[in-house]
Amino acid sequence: MSAQNPSAPLCKNQIIPLEITGMTAEGNGVGHFCGMAVFVPQSAAGDRLDVRIVKVQKTYCYGIIEAVREPSPDRIVPDCPVFRKCGGCVFRHISYSAELRHKAQIVSDAFQRIGHLTPDETLPILGAEALDGCRNKAQYPCGSHPQSGALCFGFYAPRSHRLIPVSDCRLQPPVFGAVLRRCEELLTHIPPYDEQTRHGALRHLYLRQGYHSGELMVCFVAAKDIRRLLLPVGKKLMQEFPEIKSVVMNRNGRQTNVILGPQTFTLCGSGTIADTLCGVPVSLSPESFYQVNTAQAERLFAEAKQLGNPQKDELLLDLYCGAGAIGLSMADAAGQVLGVEVVPQAVRDAKETAERAGIQNADFFCGDAGEIAAQFAAEGKAPDLIVLDPPRKGCDTVTLDACLSMAPSRMVMISCNPATAARDAAYLCERGYRLKVLRAVDMFPRTGHVECVVLMSREKK
Repeated sequence: MSAQNPSAPLCKNQIIPLEITGMTAEGNGVGHFCGMAVFVPQSAAGDRLDVRIVKVQKTYCYGIIEAVREPSPDRIVPDCPVFRKCGGCVFRHISYSAELRHKAQIVSDAFQRIGHLTPDETLPILGAEALDGCRNKAQYPCGSHPQSGALCFGFYAPRSHRLIPVSDCRLQPPVFGAVLRRCEELLTHIPPYDEQTRHGALRHLYLRQGYHSGELMVCFVAAKDIRRLLLPVGKKLMQEFPEIKSVVMNRNGRQTNVILGPQTFTLCGSGTIADTLCGVPVSLSPESFYQVNTAQAERLFAEAKQLGNPQKDELLLDLYCGAGAIGLSMADAAGQVLGVEVVPQAVRDAKETAERAGIQNADFFCGDAGEIAAQFAAEGKAPDLIVLDPPRKGCDTVTLDACLSMAPSRMVMISCNPATAARDAAYLCERGYRLKVLRAVDMFPRTGHVECVVLMSREKK
């Protein structure tokens, strides 16, 4: 054990007894020792541990488990062999009921501490009905196997680009693992792309499946045009897997962490696959905006629809609408739906989906949500209900001020970041709205992500 640092209560390599009293969104347990917060990965609330300190900051530090003296009642045996190596799941060492409890607390704490808001009603967290095979999309980085040197696919270790070979993932449908393993066998003649040297060709294997249709798309992301080499592979895959309806190659030669490049070429079958979301038929390309957990998305959108309660004589404005899924799922109950999204491809997808579904009371506009909303406000458009589904950074003040100027009777916000949702809800509630309902939603079981949906109503003056 190293000597005690006189300027701090803890020092590196010191071993301390610690009781874990809470958990963070990143899946780390947290306890306190000598007034300092100690964060411990893969620990659980209720654990009594011996912890080795590995990093000391001014007001907090990090430790690793040296020994479990008394395990938490929430603890379970992890059911994944790469849980402690892969950067995906963070809660596989505790029960799902405990995970939901922690996620609900994360959302509640955000609204209390950041927004200083207490909703009139807090509904129980909407947990997922299926924990395994719940994701309809997977993007596997390509690299060389650390032992054999052969081409392989997997996931990156936490906070790194170090490849962890993975052939099966419990979050993905079983067919994904079968296709991945077959691709590793068929692609031995194509060198994986190396981010450091920028040599090689194959960057990612991207799989997407229609949850209801079962149709499967295989997308090879390559640094150069290798269609000639991939075409026989695509034909072989379609022969062996009847679910595969589309094999495409996306070209991305840029030095970037963004997975998809600007060009996609169809190799075999169609360039898209079909599915339905909330009963609305959708066509999916590699670039399409689409909820990754279809079953849970349908439950989330149904919850948003119930909270917003659109009526046949009302105008619904759907901001940050993506491919229009939320607005289109409410179109049967609303008088008119207007959607706004900044990404042109998403707007085209929304228009095509509405046409394909025969939905005639919905229209979509391409532009910044705040600017278009401000334009609508200046034109005197008066939506009765505004639905907001912003990115993780939340809404900007231009958008929020435009919403306020249109003075809808209700606003429903869906957010993948409880912290920014609390901040934006507080902004609106300081200017005439009331937080009526708050509900946490678990879209991605076993990971650190949690979403929420809120209902705000305009207070009558």
